[in-house]
Formats: sequence, structure tokens, C-alpha cells
Amino acid sequence: MIKTTYKFFLILILSLGLIQPVFSYDEDDFKIGSDEAKVTVKVFSSLTCPHCASFHKNIFDKLKKEYIDLNKVKFEHRGFPLDMAALNAEKILRCGSSSTNKFEFLSEIYNKQNEWAVGSNLDKINKNLIKIGLKYNLTKSQMENCLIDNEIQDFILKERIEAQKKYEISSTPTIYINNKKYDGKHKFKNFKKQIDELL
Repeated sequence: MIKTTYKFFLILILSLGLIQPVFSYDEDDFKIGSDEAKVTVKVFSSLTCPHCASFHKNIFDKLKKEYIDLNKVKFEHRGFPLDMAALNAEKILRCGSSSTNKFEFLSEIYNKQNEWAVGSNLDKINKNLIKIGLKYNLTKSQMENCLIDNEIQDFILKERIEAQKKYEISSTPTIYINNKKYDGKHKFKNFKKQIDELL
């Protein structure tokens, strides 16, 4: 994993208080499922976090098939990057067009986390991310532009700050089911039990 100093990342976040950009992005970009669903699952995650990858791999596909596709659950990915590699991955992820495309891309980023999020060379990590993105109808130039787009970066970091204030996140992934924190095991049967109690 890339070793980015906490101090540098904190400066990035704090600098947002000095700017007031006009955003063209929305947290709705990363929601899948019906707005009428009785249950909403929010996952705050950092894309370089192994536990986040494990949670997604163990739960998301089954959750989508058994609940999201049947309009029983709405699922929200909330970016909470903990380092520069995770921030850049989140920026490229925002380049996707449709929600379905973005969630497929998200799954691939988690599945190949050990391939792209390695070493301390951010340029190499960016190239690895771009290589993955090419499979999802994104061009190299599109992704390179996303990496240097300050509006995307500012949006992600502001979203992170707001999430920290509202949900008091101390680690990733932090999962909420209908605004109640989920502290159970990252196994589908345990997660399913929590959801079924609300349906």
C-alpha cells in the first residue's frame, strides 16, 4: 500500500475551507436500488482498505441479487479515502457514466486491490488504475482529466468531512443499515439477518 503522510492528507482536507467551488457532482452518483426501498445500506470505505475490499467481495453481489435488484434495499457507496492512492481511485471511479457501470468498476477495483494499490509510487498506482478503467468504457484521457480535476477532488474530500462529522467514523469500512451502525461480521448470512429484521 502507498504510504502517504497523514499530515499531507490533512492539509488537503483543511484547504477545502478556503475555497468555494461550484460542484457538478452529487452523492446520488453512487446509489443503486430503488428510492422506495425499505432498507438503505451506507458503506463508508477507503478503496485501499483490505477490510473494505473483503466486505464488498463477501456481501455486495449477493446483496444485489437478493435485495437490491428486487427493490428491497438501496445501497450507497460513500468514499472515505484514507490516503492519496484511495483518493485517486475514488476520483477515477467518479468518471463512470451510469450507476451500474460505476458499481461494476467499484467491484473490479476491490477485486484487483492487490494489483493496483501497491508500492509508494503514485504515478505507477495511477497507471494501474487507468489500466483497469479502460475495461469500463473510459478512455485514458478521460481518467487523466479526472485525476487532475479539482472539483471532483474537492467534492470527495468535502463528502468525507461531512461524513466524519455526522457519523463519527473511526475506521473503514463503517456500515450503516437504516442509519444504525452495523458491527456484525462481514459475512453475508450475518448481514442478511440484520436486513431481514427490517423488511
